[in-house]
Amino acid sequence: MTPLRIGNASGFYGDRFDALREMLTGGELDVLTGDYLAELTMLILGRDRLKDPGAGYARTFLRQLEECLGLAHERGVRIVTNAGGLNPAGLADRVRELAERLGLPVRVAHVEGDDLTAAHPGSLAAHAYLGGFGITACLREGADVVVTGRVTDAALVTGPAAAHFGWQPGDRDRLAGAVVAGHVLECGTQATGGNYAFFTDHDPRRTARPGFPLAEIHEDGTAVITKHPGTGGFVDIGTVTAQLLYETSGARYAGPDVTARLDTVRLAQDGPDRVRVEGVRGEAPPPTLKVGLNRLGGFRNEVTFVLTGLDIEAKAALVRAQMTDALATSPPADVRWDLVRTDRPDAPTEEMASALLRLVVRDPDQEAVGRALSGAAVELALASYPGFHVLAPPGKGTPYGVFEDVYVPHGAVDHVAVLHDGRRIPVPPAPETVVPEDLPQPVLPEPPPPTGATRRAPLGLVAGARSGDKGGNANVGVWVRTHDAWRWLAHTLTPGRFRELLPETADLTVTRHVLPHLRALNFVVEGILGEGVAARHRFDPQAKALGEWLRSRHLDIPEALL
Repeated sequence: MTPLRIGNASGFYGDRFDALREMLTGGELDVLTGDYLAELTMLILGRDRLKDPGAGYARTFLRQLEECLGLAHERGVRIVTNAGGLNPAGLADRVRELAERLGLPVRVAHVEGDDLTAAHPGSLAAHAYLGGFGITACLREGADVVVTGRVTDAALVTGPAAAHFGWQPGDRDRLAGAVVAGHVLECGTQATGGNYAFFTDHDPRRTARPGFPLAEIHEDGTAVITKHPGTGGFVDIGTVTAQLLYETSGARYAGPDVTARLDTVRLAQDGPDRVRVEGVRGEAPPPTLKVGLNRLGGFRNEVTFVLTGLDIEAKAALVRAQMTDALATSPPADVRWDLVRTDRPDAPTEEMASALLRLVVRDPDQEAVGRALSGAAVELALASYPGFHVLAPPGKGTPYGVFEDVYVPHGAVDHVAVLHDGRRIPVPPAPETVVPEDLPQPVLPEPPPPTGATRRAPLGLVAGARSGDKGGNANVGVWVRTHDAWRWLAHTLTPGRFRELLPETADLTVTRHVLPHLRALNFVVEGILGEGVAARHRFDPQAKALGEWLRSRHLDIPEALL
């Protein structure tokens, strides 16, 4: 059987607008997906729907389809997207209206059942992560466009693959292979050289505008990750490894349909811009579904004081004491100060001579972080440290969100495929689930020989990294490209060494997971992001650059690896 060619044209709400057209015109495809949802996106869509009950979906997708629906229909490409967000039925109706206006006989279906908001009072949005078999049912009944709400990112690939090949829930290895392919595709150009640690190894003309990825999925669940010919970027074992590690944790990658074993994944270069993914094993899914809860946490505000020249620490202490006194009558519930020493001695520019002192406040009451803060900061303009100024005056205070995970039994959701003719097909939960047992510790490679010269150098000269967020936690995946480097990394970068290199993690729980086939380590740092990205707990609220900070840290590296 010929492979199924599935491309992706969106990794987030706000991704490249022209990508849909680029993927439809750049080469052969059977299915085109679009991933628009993230934890923060669900909060944004929830606030949209508070203002307009008919909203709650990714409006960008509809505008893209205005240009491209006729092209997809002409080329026989089916479109599957989670752009429905909080309102998949509403977006499906808009797509039908668009097709009718354009005179296109396009059959539009959607998937329901993820919305559990009514069962979670106080939440702005509560949505279960559904699997791919609702999408499968829509496609098997002839849908040309399938709109979903909250499904797992990989479901956008497993659903079409199961429909095309006739897979059933018991085909776990095949489904797991598609999950891995879907995870590689889900973030778009991160699989084709975007945000890649070793980008300087490549011609900047190729990395400036990477093309979007596609997967050639075979009936046995193996896949080849590639891209349309002539597009920018590159696909190699490194880009695929980086994306495999992104926002994952241990060896098990659990989902509603199957648990994919990431420790079984094997990658091989299959030609220019082609990476074969094979060997993936699947297990029964866990007995519960993840539900993402979004709620409004209160209001936040911030002000950044610029401290220039001499006596930086004393200037910071002065303004901090002044602000604390000014807010003493009604202090905000949460106050956080961060001094960022971006200054340097004898600097050639004023900006290079300046440090930044950032004050962030949070409180359930908007007034406590609004006028009280802005008034206190502005009134210091002529009464504080020499050279007083701020990057921008604080405003009224803005609402912030809080994200958390809860888990419900599979039977708690009413997973339904709603077809173009109005029929509703119930999608049963996974027929078998298991509570996974602990996996045996993977066998580490032999340690490198103790002899040989070392040099103090950045970790990034040897290792790549990619990091991201999962609620209040962060993960940092670290990998190397040679067996000798793997021998060194596996025995050097322990959780203790990780904490030493990243002092922000010193008092947090750091768990290391070993993936020998990928020559990779995956670190999960619990609680570093507080209440999630929407709460903006730290300077880098999604931990996107945590891995690059790690790569910049110096340690003793064998000269043979440099």
